[in-house]
Amino acid sequence: MKPVKIVFWGLLALVAALWFAADPAALQASGFFPLRGSMVQISGLLAMTCMSAAMILALRPRWPERWIGGLDKMYRLHKWLGIAALVLAIVHWLWAKGPKWAVGFGWITRPGRGPRAAAGSAAEQMLRSWRGVAEGIGEWAFYAAVVLIAVALIHRISYRAFYKTHRLLALAYLILVFHTVVLMKLPYWSSPLGLVMVALLAYASWAAVVVLLRRVGARRKVSGTITQLHYFPSLRVLKGDIDIPQGWPGHKPGQFAFVTAGVAEDAHPFTIASAWNPAAPRLTFVTKELGDYTQRLPEVLHIGQPALVEGPYGCFTFEDDCPCQIWIGGGIGITPFIARMQQRAMDRQAYSGRPRVQQIDLFHTTADWSEDAIAMLRADADAAGIRLHVLHDARDGRLTGERIRQAVPHWQQASLWFCGPAGFGAALRRDFAAHGLPVDRRFHQELFAMR
Repeated sequence: MKPVKIVFWGLLALVAALWFAADPAALQASGFFPLRGSMVQISGLLAMTCMSAAMILALRPRWPERWIGGLDKMYRLHKWLGIAALVLAIVHWLWAKGPKWAVGFGWITRPGRGPRAAAGSAAEQMLRSWRGVAEGIGEWAFYAAVVLIAVALIHRISYRAFYKTHRLLALAYLILVFHTVVLMKLPYWSSPLGLVMVALLAYASWAAVVVLLRRVGARRKVSGTITQLHYFPSLRVLKGDIDIPQGWPGHKPGQFAFVTAGVAEDAHPFTIASAWNPAAPRLTFVTKELGDYTQRLPEVLHIGQPALVEGPYGCFTFEDDCPCQIWIGGGIGITPFIARMQQRAMDRQAYSGRPRVQQIDLFHTTADWSEDAIAMLRADADAAGIRLHVLHDARDGRLTGERIRQAVPHWQQASLWFCGPAGFGAALRRDFAAHGLPVDRRFHQELFAMR
C-alpha cells in the first residue's frame, strides 16, 4: 500500500506547493474575503487534481500498474481519489457559497468592490465573459458529481445501479474542466502550476471521452466462447471455461481479467483460475454469488455463448526469491492459487529433472463445503507438489497466524500471499508484523474490490 499512499499524498502536496509558489501572498491575505478567494482557488485546484487523476486511472492504463502494485491497488487509489475529490469539492462549495449566505443573513458585511482592472488581453476578456456560465454549470455539475460518487461508495446500492451511473461522472468532469479553465486565476496558467494543470486536465479530458464512448480497454479485449459451465450448489459457486482461439497474450497465475458475457452491466473483473497453455487456449473463471451481479450468472450464462475478455491485469503473481511461500485463500480467494498450482504442475512435468526450489504451503479456509471441489483442489495440490491445509470453519474453527506458524515452522523465511476477505487479510498482516515478519516486503495481498 505504500506506493498508493505515496502517489495520493505526493500528488496533493505537489499541487499545493506549486500553488503556493505561484501565489505566495495567498495565505497572507488581510481580511476574510481575500482569504476566502484564496481558499476557493486551492480547494478547487486540489479537487480537480483528484478528479483528474481518478479519471486517468479509469482507463486502466498499463504504465503505472507495475509501480503501484497492480490494477487492484490502482482501483484502491482511484477510490481514495474519489473520496478526496468529494470532500475537497464540498469544501470548495462551502467557501464559495457560505460567505454569500452569511452576507444575506447579515452576519458579515461584504467590503465594497473597487473598479475591476481592465482586461489585458483578448483571452482574459473571453474568460471574464464566461464567468457567470462557468459558475452556474459548475455548481450543477458539482451536485451531480456528489450524487454519483455517493452511489459508487454506498455498497448497499446495487452493482447494476453503480455501473449504469458511474460513467456519467465523465460528463460531469468535462463540465468541471470548463469551470476550472474559466475560473482559475489567469496568472497561474503561466506558472509551473499551470503546466501541471494543463497536463492533468488534458489527459483526463481525453480519458473522460474514452469512458463516455465505452472504449476503455478496447485494445486489450479478445473474443471467446463459453465451452463449459459447472455449478456447485453447496458453495454457490459457478465454474466456467472460455475458449479463446486467438489474440490472448497469455497471463501469469494470479492475474485477472474483465469478462463480458450475457449481462447488461458489461465488463466485470474475475481472477483467472487456470494456467495459460497456448496449445489449449482456454481460460477458467470461478465466481461466487456475492452480489446482485454474480447471483444472476448461473441463469444468464450458457454454453456456446460469446464472451469478451479484457486483460490480463494484476501483479499478484507469486514472484519472489524466498525459499518458501505460504499461500492463504479465504473462500473464493482460492482462485489465484488454483492457477498457480496448475502452472507449477505444468512446469514440473516439463522440467521433471530439475530439483524443486520453493516449498509451498497452501491454507484454504472456507465457510461452505463441497467434497467435489475439495477433491479437485487436492488433486491440483498433489500435481503441483504443494502441502495443502483445508479448514472448514464449522469443523476446524478460524484460521489464525498462530495456527499457520505451528504448521509451517520455517515461516520466518517465507513470503505470504493472501487473497480473501480484506479484514481477514489485515488481521493476519498485523499478526505477522507483530511476530517480526517484514510485511512491507513479504506480505502480498490482493485487494480485489472494484468499488
